[in-house]
Amino acid sequence: MSLDLAAVGIAWTCSNKYCKASRQCKKSSQKVDFWTLEEFQKVITTFDKNDYYGYFSFMFVWFMFMTGLRIGEAQALQWGKDIDFEEKTLTVNKSMYYKNADEFYLKEPKTKAGNQVIALDDSTINYLQEWKGLQDKNAPSKYVLSYNALPTNKSTARHIIERHSKLAVVHRIKTHALRYSHASLLISLGENALIVRDRLGHEDIEATLGTYGHLYPNTNRGVADRLTNLLTENNDNQK
Repeated sequence: MSLDLAAVGIAWTCSNKYCKASRQCKKSSQKVDFWTLEEFQKVITTFDKNDYYGYFSFMFVWFMFMTGLRIGEAQALQWGKDIDFEEKTLTVNKSMYYKNADEFYLKEPKTKAGNQVIALDDSTINYLQEWKGLQDKNAPSKYVLSYNALPTNKSTARHIIERHSKLAVVHRIKTHALRYSHASLLISLGENALIVRDRLGHEDIEATLGTYGHLYPNTNRGVADRLTNLLTENNDNQK
């Protein structure tokens, strides 16, 4: 399967209130922006992982791209509770309200489907282990994505993306677009909409297809091809 992921898609977004009432998605002209795998590969070459903050910056972008978490979910992750190195999993069961360094707290996830366990790839597990060792030496924290003992804030995330998109000479995206990037990556790998829904913690398939459905190729002709000659007519029994 080949997808033109270099183009920025125009998606139909789903109004939760409207969808729950009618089970249909309300049309909108919101753009779904993302980095392709090729763009992401260019970005990650711009980080200096020998530098403490450089490794944190790399860890943040890598982690968000490879998991598709919402920023609030990522801010809330804690060592010992949410990362299982043996099982290679990530547990998402909370989000974070972050106003400033003096006012932040944990809260329920955005949706009930936001309570989930996500399998992590070996590379992400290895980077997390390395990052925890560096964090313990420099600024110990119970939060996974923290370089100064406090949860990562959105302005830091924006700064990292802005700086390294320039260095990589790729278009700048918003922090939430790393979530879109993960979904686009899954689709390019051939994962179906149900897998994408579960991975991203959507409440229903309408939310997934409403946002990412345009990235799936048109499989209508493929269905017709598979139906061809599926059943053969037995002429001997016809009189």
